[in-house]
Amino acid sequence: MITAPSDGASRPTAGALRLIEARTETPASVDVHSYLAGLTEHCPFLGPSIRRGMTGWTVYEIAPGSHRYAVEAELFHAGVQAAEWVRPLMPRPYGVLACENVVLTGHCEGAGHRELMAWPHWALKHLYGAVGVMFGKFPQGALERGRRGQDIPPPPFSFLPVRAGVRPLDPKFLTQTPDLAAALAGAADDGRDVFAHIPCEWKAVREWASSLPKPQRH
Repeated sequence: MITAPSDGASRPTAGALRLIEARTETPASVDVHSYLAGLTEHCPFLGPSIRRGMTGWTVYEIAPGSHRYAVEAELFHAGVQAAEWVRPLMPRPYGVLACENVVLTGHCEGAGHRELMAWPHWALKHLYGAVGVMFGKFPQGALERGRRGQDIPPPPFSFLPVRAGVRPLDPKFLTQTPDLAAALAGAADDGRDVFAHIPCEWKAVREWASSLPKPQRH
């Protein structure tokens, strides 16, 4: 597996994103506590993950004047870092509880957080699905419903959760992307370099991601 892509994905920032807080279980710059308290009833893994210290947060801020493309690129690389942190934990005891969260704060002219996270999230979940890493996408204030139709508390900040996939459950969340659901259902991390077939450079990754089958709307 990769741990430090040669094009700089291991760097905390290259200008468009500023590292506000390196990985921590208790960030000071965003209030995670009240939000997580409302989520535990929706996710049976969250409480045990927090209690075992397996939920981490890394907080970034968009640098003023940053171009949308540069923010996307650095957010993608932050997601790669999080995924490569999670991968070696998954085979260990309680590895299914591993979860890293990439928080996005600040403002980018001409694009909201939902738009900024869209392409990085799309690319990351397809790159890492076959090795069993699951990516989510939660823009600040987004209203979501659970699989049983229940309301999920809206996040007070934007973030990408990166966690160990749960093969019996997670494919059910991916009905609009059946190929990805199948890949995750049969996932096994054999230590492969997920960038063996594509350069770890945002322009190449974005072009590859744009060629993937679009979600099937039901």
